[in-house]
Amino acid sequence: MPQGIQIGPIMIRYYALIILAGAMVAAWLATQEAKRHGKDPEMVWDMLPWLLIGGIIGARLWHVLTPSSSNAAMGLTTQYYFQHPLEILKIWKGGLGIFGGIIGGAIALAIYCRAQKQNFFEWTDIIAPGLLIAQAIGRWGNFINQEVYGPPSDLPWAIYIDPAHRLPGFETVERYHPLFLYESLLTLLGGLLLLYIARKYKDKLFTGDLFLMYLVYYPLVRFGLEFIRLDPSAVGTININQTVMLIVGILALLILVLRHTVWLPKAVREVQAEGIDVSEMRLVEPEIEATAESITQTPSAEPAAPSQPEEEPADEDEAKDETSA
Repeated sequence: MPQGIQIGPIMIRYYALIILAGAMVAAWLATQEAKRHGKDPEMVWDMLPWLLIGGIIGARLWHVLTPSSSNAAMGLTTQYYFQHPLEILKIWKGGLGIFGGIIGGAIALAIYCRAQKQNFFEWTDIIAPGLLIAQAIGRWGNFINQEVYGPPSDLPWAIYIDPAHRLPGFETVERYHPLFLYESLLTLLGGLLLLYIARKYKDKLFTGDLFLMYLVYYPLVRFGLEFIRLDPSAVGTININQTVMLIVGILALLILVLRHTVWLPKAVREVQAEGIDVSEMRLVEPEIEATAESITQTPSAEPAAPSQPEEEPADEDEAKDETSA
């Protein structure tokens, strides 16, 4: 299968074009979410180059530190990259790691938000749905590269893998589960689900909740799919990607539950204790505490200051007597 378009000495790879297309779709969707949050949508295009740079650096470093078993079999190990650091720059050789891209992009976003005095978690909520959809698009780059496939299969949707891209031990097997397709469909579903939740339950969400949901949903998807992946990233006997996803998913779910229970702001708990329905309050607004406090406080009636008796004007006769005296 062709890997790209050759223009003179330059090869424009389909994989790169697909990733770029996913980034553009995610950015456009983020502009729509930014408007809904009252943000300037132009900020999305302003931060996009930095997020792409941070994401690519993080994704490449994740691959370098956690190469797949097939890459390791070809000699592309972490030790190899450390001995040949220039090989790290060849992102088409070995690939990228999605989770590293998320970490790198998050770091770039944090730096941008600090410089622009923006709320980091509010922007993660704006970006999260589009990020899942970008991942759904980007996974089709694996189809072009004939990678990220599952065990052999004779199902109608099984894909053919060229002999050059078959893993050791499967040289005679032609058709496999399209693992990339499963992840693409599930991440697309996740992105649409986050968009629905953001609108349906907007008055019950705290800032950062959508990003936490992302950190629950995607790790859950990836954790499950790693069970049928033929080419895992192993550190010793541990599937490092699956292990990290499990830890991240559990921590994100725990934080999400706690911040809606025992970590509720004091003012919100006081309002609930008064029997006031807070379901319609926009919990993502920081003014909620001030609003709740103003509801729960009993206004104190200060005693009115005693009025001073008005002086009656003196009688004309008394005024005359005082004048004559």
